[in-house]
Parts: sequence; structure tokens; C-alpha cells
Amino acid sequence: MPTYEKMAATGTAAALRQQFSIPLIASYIIDWILLAGLAVGSYVLGNIKPNFRNFSLADPNIAFPFADHETFSNKLLFVCCGVIPVIVVLVVTLIFVPGGTVPKGTPALLVWKRKLWELQITWLGLLMAVGSAWFFVSGLKNMCGKPRPDMLSRCKPDMANADKYIVGGFQITGANGHLYSAAICTETDESKLWDGFRSYPSGHASASAGGLIYLSLFLASKFAVTLPWIMPGSSDNASSHGAFPSRLGQAEARPQNGYEDGHDASWPLSAKRSTNEKIQGARMRAAAPPVFLLVITLVPFCLAITISASRWFNYRHHGFDILFGFLIGTICAIYSFRYYHMPIQDGAGWAWGPRSSARAFWAGVGNVGFVNARSDHVAESADMQAYPPTAVSRGGNQRSVQHPEATSQYNGQYSTEYEDVELQRLNQGDNRV
Repeated sequence: MPTYEKMAATGTAAALRQQFSIPLIASYIIDWILLAGLAVGSYVLGNIKPNFRNFSLADPNIAFPFADHETFSNKLLFVCCGVIPVIVVLVVTLIFVPGGTVPKGTPALLVWKRKLWELQITWLGLLMAVGSAWFFVSGLKNMCGKPRPDMLSRCKPDMANADKYIVGGFQITGANGHLYSAAICTETDESKLWDGFRSYPSGHASASAGGLIYLSLFLASKFAVTLPWIMPGSSDNASSHGAFPSRLGQAEARPQNGYEDGHDASWPLSAKRSTNEKIQGARMRAAAPPVFLLVITLVPFCLAITISASRWFNYRHHGFDILFGFLIGTICAIYSFRYYHMPIQDGAGWAWGPRSSARAFWAGVGNVGFVNARSDHVAESADMQAYPPTAVSRGGNQRSVQHPEATSQYNGQYSTEYEDVELQRLNQGDNRV
């Protein structure tokens, strides 16, 4: 068996055991339990008696008819905001993760480990987005007790004895300016009546925004759909903003010895490449993604808008209730996505990695974040790769050289020339120096 295959077989398994320790696994299990408990708590809040805000029988804003058929029922809402995102995340992760950047010869165990990590962390973020939005909205509904647009249809007020239930307001000539308590209602279906006082904010709007905007962000991340941008400082050269910066660069750096870059043939290729990059136009360093990818990422967002709008023409919510509920869901979606995923613009579609085993539950003052840089990025990481000898062409001849990472086992160090830490931990699990 070649050396690199032995290293993959031994180092990978050892590092996996080292990184995913019992405390770390327990910490993520607790995360799942807490977020699941948040969802259960939201359901409980949605079934307790809310406050009943006093109302006027002459208020046209709460006199709309009760619609027996909802465009998006609670069950359909659950499918749209919960089931569909879960399935889409599963399909996208299995097909597109970890992508085409995986080196040849990478053990299948590492590939599946990355798939499963991205899958579970994305589902965890989805649960946080929907669960937190649902929890906040359920609590606000009960506290505010705002009547729905169809509240009077649900209430069926006792008009014959209306004077007994006056709690405020005043009589205006030709109009009823009195306020009445919910005791005037004769509706015998308790749940139907209680739900009539849960208009603010909209639960459908918050749940749809939380689940579907989160899904849109996930798709945008995996498909690299974002506004084109370039790294700060990469276009500081004045000529890079010209119409033909390469010509400007050549004019400014006309060779003295016959070479186009102003240097002789012995000048390092990397230095020549650096010069070419400096005179490259800023406009050529980024480009807009294909429109069809943008359309795919916007489909969940459009569905969220449709669900929210249906609450208006179904007479279930007032306009502000829908907008505020959608805002809550949007904030929860964005926060939850960034809680577990790298920024879309420069994160290359990845979720954040796991916490350090030593900081699975606590970081403490003096420590930056929940990753122990020394142990996780060098010794404890499970993302160890094995590489065969690399063929290098020099002057038309090919020679076989050992990959830099394969030689690091003998000195316990890795080359800082390679910035991708994922590729620098070939056999740390072997614990050899």
C-alpha cells in the first residue's frame, strides 16, 4: 500500500476520534434539544389564552367576514416552511457538497464527513430560524391580544345586552364610540374566539420568512449567487480602472532589456504573475452570476411573500401585522444563517466548522471564539487529506515529487506556503514527530 494511503487510513480515523470527542458531540446534541424545546414552547404559547384587547363594535377594520378556507393552512405552512427546506437542503448537500475542489484520492470518509456536517449544521440553523421566529411571534400575539380583521364575525356579539359590556369610550351623536370587552362575545368555540385576538404579529409571515429566506440564503451560498465584488486593496493600482489597463501597465513599465515585463528571463514566474495581476482591469476580477441561479435562489423568497400576502386577502391580519411578522422572520433567518455559515461573498459556500473540544461548552474571558486555533487547525482537525506524488513539469521533462504535506510527518510541521489549512494536516492523527 502506498505511503499516502496508509496515512489516510490511519491518520483520518485517529483525528476523527480526536476531534469529535464526547463533550463536543454532547454540546451539539444539547443545541438540538434546546432548539427543539424552543419550537415546542412556541406551540404551547400558541394554545394558551391570550389577552383580549377591548374593541369597538363600529370599527370596520375588524368587521370582515370569517373565511373558512385559508389559502395556506397551518399544515400547508409547515410543509412550505419546514418540510420543503429540509428536503432541498438534503438534495443540494448530497449533490453539490463538497464540490469540485476535492483533490483526487481524498478518502470517501472525509467527503461524507463534510457532507454530513454541512447537512446537520444547516438543519440546525433552519430550526433556529423558524423556531425563534415562531417563539417571538407566539409570545407577542398573547401579550398584545390584537383583534383580527374578522374578529367580529368570530365573536358574534350579544347586541341585545351590549350596554353590560361597555368598558370605555364615549357616545358620539350618530355613532357608537363605546369600547366593549370580549365578554360580549357569544362564540362557543373557545379556540376560534381566542385565535381572533392573535392578529399581531403575523405568524404565517414570520414563519415563512424565517424558513424560506433562510433557504434562499443557503442556496445563494452554495451556488455563489451574490453581488460581484473584489477583495479590498486588490484594485488600488490607478491603471486597473482604465479601459485597457494592461496597455497602460505596459506603457508604464516598458522593458529596458527586451522583455515585456521589464525583467530578464531569470525573474521568477510568480513575480511576473504578480505584475500581470497589478495591470489587470478591476472589472475582470469579478462577474455577475448567471440569472438562472438568481432565479433559483429567489423562488423561496417569492413563496414567502405569497404566503404573507395571503393573510391579507384571507382577512386574517392587518397590513402592519404582516409587515412586522415578516420583519421578525427575516431577522431570525439572517441571524441564524450567519450563526452557522460563513459570509456568502467570501465564504465559498461553507458552513462554519465545529467548536473545539476544549471549548465545546465555554470559551471564557481572554479567549477569542470557540475554536482553539492551535489544537483544531493543526492537531485535532479531522479534515486530513492524503495526496499521491505530484507530477511537476520542468523544461519539458516530468519528474515525480512528494507532496509537501506528505513530508511534514517527519518534522511535525506543515508548510506555510499552502494557505488552505484543510490540506495541511495529512497525518496529524498518527501523533508522529
